[in-house]
Amino acid sequence: MGAVAALDDPVRRALYRHVAARAEGVNRDQAAGAVKISRPLAAYHLDRLVEAGLLGVEYKRPPGRTGPGAGRPAKVYSRSGREVHVSFPPRNYQLAAEVLLSAADLGVTSDNTPSLAEAARDFGSRLGSEARANLGRRPSKRRLLESLHAELESVGFEPGRNGNGITLCNCPFDAIAQTHRPIVCAMNRALIEGLVGGLALADVTVTLDPDPGRCCVVLKTRSALS
Repeated sequence: MGAVAALDDPVRRALYRHVAARAEGVNRDQAAGAVKISRPLAAYHLDRLVEAGLLGVEYKRPPGRTGPGAGRPAKVYSRSGREVHVSFPPRNYQLAAEVLLSAADLGVTSDNTPSLAEAARDFGSRLGSEARANLGRRPSKRRLLESLHAELESVGFEPGRNGNGITLCNCPFDAIAQTHRPIVCAMNRALIEGLVGGLALADVTVTLDPDPGRCCVVLKTRSALS
């Protein structure tokens, strides 16, 4: 089965999205619970995604369980890192082009990182301000964080929650980052800073923390995300 064909099924697509958004691996029970299907059905679809090369699999025992009575290791699934040229993982080169054109409108060249960051921050700020306006006059912190998560997902960052932070499992500008990583990382950080600022989430910090297999930007809050 081809990678694109594997994602035609809506249940399989939902499972892929869930696994891909998690920094750590996902077992069959966790995947079934997240998508609200039975464990056998989740196992079937997860294994089809492995066959298509979209997910990787390893065997792990639950934390703290060792020795003869620990039972058999469970299958744990994670995104394989294979890029599918449809939208899994999503790429957003049109957005990159819009930001570059905005920077050019300022009368600078595309390799002027501070000006590019300014254009990206302005773009993110407009996204955040519009999202906040849609939440009413006094939105709760939880609704603001949910809106932040939704906006990051819509751009293509594949956000995943991790304690008091948000890890971005995908860089929507990956092909550009392969040859211009410092510029793309600066653009990502500025765009997300603008988004956070537009939503007026004062206790969310945006930092660069590069790690293979995900976006270089990490978001953190003062308290754990619910």
